[in-house]
Amino acid sequence: MEYWQNIYSHFNPIAFNLGPVAVHWYGIMYALALISAIFVAKWFIKHDKLPISNELFDSYIWWAEIGVILGARLGYILFYDTQTSYYLTHPWQIFNPYIDGVYAGISGMSYHGAFFGFIIASYLFCRKNKISFWFITDIAVLGISAAYVFGRFGNFFNQELVGRATDIPWGIYVGQVLRHPSQIYEAILEGLIVFVILVYLRKRKTFDGQLALMYGMLYSTARIIAEFFRQPDIQLGFIYSNWLTMGILQSLIVFGICIVVYLKIKK
Repeated sequence: MEYWQNIYSHFNPIAFNLGPVAVHWYGIMYALALISAIFVAKWFIKHDKLPISNELFDSYIWWAEIGVILGARLGYILFYDTQTSYYLTHPWQIFNPYIDGVYAGISGMSYHGAFFGFIIASYLFCRKNKISFWFITDIAVLGISAAYVFGRFGNFFNQELVGRATDIPWGIYVGQVLRHPSQIYEAILEGLIVFVILVYLRKRKTFDGQLALMYGMLYSTARIIAEFFRQPDIQLGFIYSNWLTMGILQSLIVFGICIVVYLKIKK
């Protein structure tokens, strides 16, 4: 347990170097997340004999991924970054991986921004190709929920989004403070558990869009629970009192939208 509590002092977030470029475990985890999302979604398409061609779904993947990346970055800049006005007046810097001529990568991504970017990209793709938005997003959320586990492990390896101070025996030291391994909690709650529930529901759904909307509600619920173990973003802190964080606020909004749409479609 002592090794686990001090794991950050034994772990190098850089996996290896390619010349002047440092390849971080964070990046590797996100690459694995993308690969696993595609693999899982295609497996269910084949296993459940869903009426969509590989060519069409491959095309959709590109649209969805671009939407996710743009949404995640823009969402972070709008709601989390302290230099929002700078980026809005210098938009070419949003995806600039260099700082003063030194490669530093791109940091700062928002899940909820990625969520809305994914929705917009999916809607535009479906409109262009005359395919049901709800049908294809039902497939996509199966892959997304499975891949989410890798994303949160990426946060853990990158030593970010740390948990609140605690005295539990499985806590880990971040600096001199013992904290909840909240990234692991999130990987389990928002990724693994949500995935298992969606897999169980997929052949029991009564309308297209049920899985996609359930995903929005399940993720939001899991995220709200996890936020109580996660340290609020240092640049924002608590938005209200000592409990409301930006993550909780955005999750409540997503949950509300999903449940209203769910009830409307079902009716």
